[in-house]
Amino acid sequence: MIFDSQDEFGDGGDAVMEPSPSPDGSGRTPIEHFEVDGASIVWRGDGEVLRVDPWGVDSVRVRATIKGQLEDTRYSLLDAAQTRAVVTVDGNTAELRNGRLVVRLTSWSGYGYQTGYEENRCRLSFHDADGTLLLEELSEGGALHRRARDWHPHLGGDFAVRASFTAHPDEKLYGMGQYQQDVLDIKGCTFELAHRNSQISIPFVISSRGYGMLWHNPAVGQATFADNVTQWSAESTRQLDYWVTAGVRPRDIVSSYADATGHPPAMPEYGLGYWQSKLRYWNQEQLLSVAREHVARGLPMDVIVADFFHWPHMGDYRFDEEFWPDPTAMVEELRELGIELMVSVWPQVSLNSENFAEMKKHNLLVRAERGIDVQMSFEGPSAFIDVTAQEGRDYLWRKLSANYGVHGIRLFWLDEAEPEYGVYDYDSYRYALGSGQQVGALYPQLFLRSIHDGSTAGGQETLSLVRAAWSGSQRYGALVWSGDIGSTWTALQQQITAGTHIGLAGIAWFTTDIGGFHSGDIEDPAFIELLLRWFQFGTFSPVMRMHGDRQPAEQVAAADGSRRLPSGAPNEVWSYGDAAYRIMREHILLRETLRDYLREVMAEASQSGLPAMRAMFLEFPDDAAVWDVKHQYLLGPDLLVAPVVEPGARQRRVYLPDGAVWLHSATGDEYAGAQWVTVPAPIEQIPVFVRADARPSALGIIRRDPPADA
Repeated sequence: MIFDSQDEFGDGGDAVMEPSPSPDGSGRTPIEHFEVDGASIVWRGDGEVLRVDPWGVDSVRVRATIKGQLEDTRYSLLDAAQTRAVVTVDGNTAELRNGRLVVRLTSWSGYGYQTGYEENRCRLSFHDADGTLLLEELSEGGALHRRARDWHPHLGGDFAVRASFTAHPDEKLYGMGQYQQDVLDIKGCTFELAHRNSQISIPFVISSRGYGMLWHNPAVGQATFADNVTQWSAESTRQLDYWVTAGVRPRDIVSSYADATGHPPAMPEYGLGYWQSKLRYWNQEQLLSVAREHVARGLPMDVIVADFFHWPHMGDYRFDEEFWPDPTAMVEELRELGIELMVSVWPQVSLNSENFAEMKKHNLLVRAERGIDVQMSFEGPSAFIDVTAQEGRDYLWRKLSANYGVHGIRLFWLDEAEPEYGVYDYDSYRYALGSGQQVGALYPQLFLRSIHDGSTAGGQETLSLVRAAWSGSQRYGALVWSGDIGSTWTALQQQITAGTHIGLAGIAWFTTDIGGFHSGDIEDPAFIELLLRWFQFGTFSPVMRMHGDRQPAEQVAAADGSRRLPSGAPNEVWSYGDAAYRIMREHILLRETLRDYLREVMAEASQSGLPAMRAMFLEFPDDAAVWDVKHQYLLGPDLLVAPVVEPGARQRRVYLPDGAVWLHSATGDEYAGAQWVTVPAPIEQIPVFVRADARPSALGIIRRDPPADA
């Protein structure tokens, strides 16, 4: 007989498989479709092994491979919390029920007309505890004969794999890390699963249907959330591996994801205030003079940064003595001023570095698969340290401890963390853990882990500024910034969206270069307006950090006349004229009034996994409107922030979510929720609203009188 097209494996046209005949005339050869291993289900057929495990509360992990053993790779997943999962098997169907998530496996074995032999299939679907369908693998499609788990071998081993799921046009999707696009609901988007400078791929997505999914695979690939299919792919991998969770509210999904991949540590106190940086303070006295001036002006500063090329060569991992003659005295003076020093660390190792020969001899460098073994040529040819090897991570930490830690430095800025190859040919590079095409997305997580493991072993707090991240990076103290973005209004808009998405992908601490990185003339009134609006956004970001390559540039030379990397123009708050200074000064002081509130928000982030910068639906999921409102967000649970993102704008239209009464922070005026309001936004003011029932630390920013002139 021909199967009806409406069976589990058909959704259009006639099916092309029929049950195998059996000697007893029953129509199907008796087989066992599933193996039960504790609370796990295993299915086998046609060379494929498929396993579904309970993996934390309301969550499961799905793995599959071809003609091999499943691997328990822990790229980001931690040990699964104990659950009371229940497995039931009824012939060719099996269910794994774990809290609010139910996984149904439907198996079929039979004769394939096109192939002329026995074939085996198993289809997965995911439901909530009430039976509502959340997610399901793409059906075979009758005569289409599709495969939801589609494997394509590479000669010599490994596979390209594609996993396809039925699309639901009504669902909204969020997360996936940081991409430079101004899109809030990412339904309809395609994403490259790879890191680039200013692109951070974290393959975790949250659906408005009540589930979250982590593609637990660090391979280069693609994710597509189309109206007709949802599809994940890896270009080179040994197995399919993903994790699914269900939740009543979006915040439940975020918290379960944090439980599965790690919570951020406690935010150190110096993460709550103002950070000063520029490209680049190029000598010790210049950096100290800025710190002294801040203190003399009564301006708080928690961190100041010694940016890149303070070293003799990339990969030396130390100060150049000519420009930084006494780092210990510098750190001690800064500490007396109440300021921490952060130093830039690049993973590139110059061919001229004092460490290059040793590192190359001991296989501590990434290897080019073909051609000359040079991986980047900014300021000279270099290769990258291989942090996917424990030996590489240990070597890096030993150098940082010997050359920076000895001076009392404990804060590191991990730049170039993607890593930023001269050409993003991911398959051209080989790591200890595999090819760049297969494991490349792990690099920034393990770069960060070098610092985390070394710091915590020494009993230190852990926080590192890092330019890229992957799933699990948050547990190693990742403060992610959005990379070398432009100094444009469009870029400002994109950072608000990017910060919202990366928070949903598990990164609780996010920051940007205030003013953007590329260009920005300090004498240009148009740029100064952008800088002020960005400074206001920075005031209400998880970490407030001034940085950028300002124009005109300053040329730098050594005492012997040899060239050094240029520096940018001044980038201190007093560098932009008196009017701009007064506004920025006021916002630095405003940031100080937020310190108690931010401390509470960061503690909640560490405990629950909720990001400091939040999509509004994390707090107000029942208000349908907030799922589509861009360019505004919540800082913690109580502050609604609406940055001004257009040049010349002096008012701002803001949506106030249903479920709260809102107070305008500048006037104290009260507004009901579930409405759009248009409020004044003079150049010195960012629209911020406070929940009327907020905690006292948030209510403290409300002013009923204009701020006094600084």
